[in-house]
Parts: sequence; C-alpha cells; structure tokens
Amino acid sequence: MTGTALVTGASGYVGGRLVPALLEAGWSVRAMARKTTRLRDYPWAEDVEVVEGDVLDRDSLRAALEGVDVAYYLVHAIASGANFEATDRRAAENFAAAASSASVRRIVYLGGMTPEGEELSPHLRSREEVGQILLDSGVPTAVLKAAVVLGSGSASFEMLRHLTERLPVMVTPKWVDVQIQPIAIRDVLHYLVGVAGLPAEVNRSFDVGGADVVTYRDMMQGYARVAGLPRRRIFGVPVLSPTLSAHWVGLITPVPGSLAKPLVESLKNTVVAREHDIADYVPDPPEGLLGYEDAVRRALARIRDADVTTHWSNASVAGASSDPMPTDPHWARGDLYVDDRSSVVDAPPDALWAVIEGIGGTAGWYSWKLAWRVRGVLDRLSGGPGLRRGRRSPYDLQIGDVVDWWRVEEIVDGELLRLRAEMRVPGRAWLDLGIETDDQGRTVFRQRAIYAPRGLLGRAYWWAVWPFHAFIFGGMQRNVAARAEQVTREGSGPRWKLSGSRSP
Repeated sequence: MTGTALVTGASGYVGGRLVPALLEAGWSVRAMARKTTRLRDYPWAEDVEVVEGDVLDRDSLRAALEGVDVAYYLVHAIASGANFEATDRRAAENFAAAASSASVRRIVYLGGMTPEGEELSPHLRSREEVGQILLDSGVPTAVLKAAVVLGSGSASFEMLRHLTERLPVMVTPKWVDVQIQPIAIRDVLHYLVGVAGLPAEVNRSFDVGGADVVTYRDMMQGYARVAGLPRRRIFGVPVLSPTLSAHWVGLITPVPGSLAKPLVESLKNTVVAREHDIADYVPDPPEGLLGYEDAVRRALARIRDADVTTHWSNASVAGASSDPMPTDPHWARGDLYVDDRSSVVDAPPDALWAVIEGIGGTAGWYSWKLAWRVRGVLDRLSGGPGLRRGRRSPYDLQIGDVVDWWRVEEIVDGELLRLRAEMRVPGRAWLDLGIETDDQGRTVFRQRAIYAPRGLLGRAYWWAVWPFHAFIFGGMQRNVAARAEQVTREGSGPRWKLSGSRSP
C-alpha cells in the first residue's frame, strides 16, 4: 500500500533518513520543515514536495496535511528549556486535531520505550504522553517505542563513541549497569516504513528493539572492541546525579549539556522490549535485526567513509528561524558591526572553494588555535555547543549543517558560505566566506565577520574582542589563502562532492 506520506521533522536525524526510505518503497513524500530552505540541499529534495509548517501553528498544519494518507510525527522539544513537556503536549494536540480534520488515514510516531513500575525521566514521560495523545486522536496511530538508536550521527551514538574513545578509565553513575535494548537506525527505518501499511483497526504502540539486550557498560566495552581500543576500566558509583553526569558528558563529548541531560536521565530506566508484536504486521528484515556490535561496526564504517547523511545536530535550534539575517533591511536588525577583509589568492576559485567548504571540524579554522580552543571551552562551560560538534561530512556542506559552533545558513556553491554563530554571545553573529573575481580576472577571497549586538553588554563584548580580530580573522584570511595556493601547487585539486543514493 502506498500513497502520500507527510514527514514532519524532515531536517532532523531520523526524518532526513526516512524520506529516501519512503521514496524507495514507492511513497509520494511531502517533507515539512519550519523553513523550507533547510531542506534545499538534501539529495532527495527534488524528489519530494517541500512544505513549510510548524507543529505549534495549527493553520500551517492544516495546509501541510491536506491530501495526506500517512503522517509521520518525528518532532519533540527535547532540550528546549524547562517547559519542554508543555511544548510537546501542545504540539501533539495540534497535530492530532489537524490530522483528524484532514482525514489522514494513519499517524506514525517514534517514541521512547518505557518500563512498567519505574519512575520515568521527564524526557520519557513526555514521549509517553505524546504517544497517548496521538493514539486518542481518532486517527489510527502506530507508536513505535525505541530505546537507544544506534547509527552514524545519532546523539546517543555520538555520546557513547566519544565517552569510550576519550576515557580509558572512567567513574560512572549506577545507571551504567541498567539493561538497554538498543536498535540500529536501519531497523528503525524498516519498521517506520512498514507500519504505514497497517490495517485501519490497528491503533496501538509497539516496542521495537535490536537483537541484543546489554548494559551501558557492555555498550562501551563492545564499542571499544569494534573500534580496536583497549578494554575500558569502568567504575560505577552511586553518588553521581544525572545533572552532574550531563555536565560531564557535555564537557567530554560533542553533545551539549542541554541535550545530554535528558539522554542521561533516561538511562536510569530499564528499556527492554516487553513484546515483539510488530513482527506480526511487519516482518523483521530478511537478514534479521542487527546485533549491538554489528550496528556499531556499521555506524563506524559510515563515519570512516564520510557517509553520515544526517546528524543529531541537523535539528533546528529553537528560535533560530526568527533571527534576522545580515541581508535584512537595517531596521530589522539594528546596529551591525562588521570586520570586512579581502585578499587576492594565487589559486583558481575551485581550489579556494574546496578549502572554504572544508573549514572547521578536523581541518580547524586556519588561525590562532589556542584562542579558538579557549573560547570553545568557555562556551561549553556556559552551556553553549563549543567546538566539539564538528561536521557531518569533512568536505561537503548543506544548509542547516553544523560546523563546530556555527550553522550553515546559506551556501552558494563556489561563491558563498554563510555561517550563523550558535555560541553564547550577547547578540547574533555571522561569518561570510566568499569568492569573487576582480577586474583583472584574479581570484579574490572575501571574509566578513558580522555582529548584531544586544544591548550595552553586546556592544561591550564587540569592543572587548576587537583587538584580537587581527590575529583571528587576519590569520584566517592569510592561512585559508595559503592553503588554497598550496593545493594548487601540489596539483591535488578540490575534493568533489559525493553523489548518488546512500543507504541508511
């Protein structure tokens, strides 16, 4: 059975991988995001109908759901502040009402596995409530309850990966020995696609888990084996609270404390499937469900091959969609401070573009390394993302991608990369890296740091860091140009973008 499927959260980790899986299964797909530009550069963007919609805006939902057969609800307000449960509740109620009004045939929701007889974490409690709201909507609903989702780029996997790789010896909370049934993203997508064709009388939740039941201690040791690392020394103690654990995870891994906290709080709960009824309706994959170490091996292979199609950081930041852009009229943004630099580069534009598009992550920022590292640590300590989020791909960027503490706001291939800062600053900041050609046909590298201050503190911040601009932005200008010239001399040329379909 096929038809039209709406995927909410299409720019997110699961949604961005579900869209091509649905297309492959023969569905017509309508992809929804708060800003349609967020989906512009996805490899499947031209194969789907892209619509703008917000689960907190009922009018936009009505338009998005019109003519839809199956609606996937892949939105949640995790790490969106103290009131995230109320936000989740309101969004789910809006979606349930709009889907019912539009005569949608089925809703599919990916929630969290919840144990019986245990006090749930706020994150799992909210997931459970959202699932129940959708089940009570009057629209036949399938709620898939998963524990830890394993895949290249998932928040849970990145947290596990960096903790294990960076800490050969660690002191951990008692939840390290709680049982978990993780599931590979490949198998999650298999079930998500499959339940779209459930009979109309099926309105229930299903537990979905992988082939193995393990503890978090087992998961870290298993990761170490697959990655070829020595056995980790793990000491569990009963005194570390979820808040302290989340701060520690935020400092050690790329996952910021605001996201780490709900993930860590949920690890106190036993999340093992109580039933496998899903197999009565959607048979397991022909080769069987992936075991834990096979899922890790698959995820690491994707990372080594730079084939991470979606990343946990793809999810948009609350409030970001309303930020004025540096191209908006003056009245929309207030005062702007600009550091504008340009230089002639003895290299062709494509060589310079290869360096620009590869900036950040392991390549770094081509300037005062110590200053960037110190600023990154300070940002992490203040609750910001710091520099540890890295990049989805080492050489390819698209709108919405994260590059350390920046997010790609605009990219024009070979011409412009605009990054919006997500670090903690008293204002809004952008960095433009562009390529122009002068009247003599020479390649010109133009670099602009743009800052819109907020109040007196914002203005004081700009002037406090201004003396360092010559070292930071001046050094970046010189070193990016030098790298492009080196690439040209060596004859290596740019590394072109990958093309073609990719499996989940």
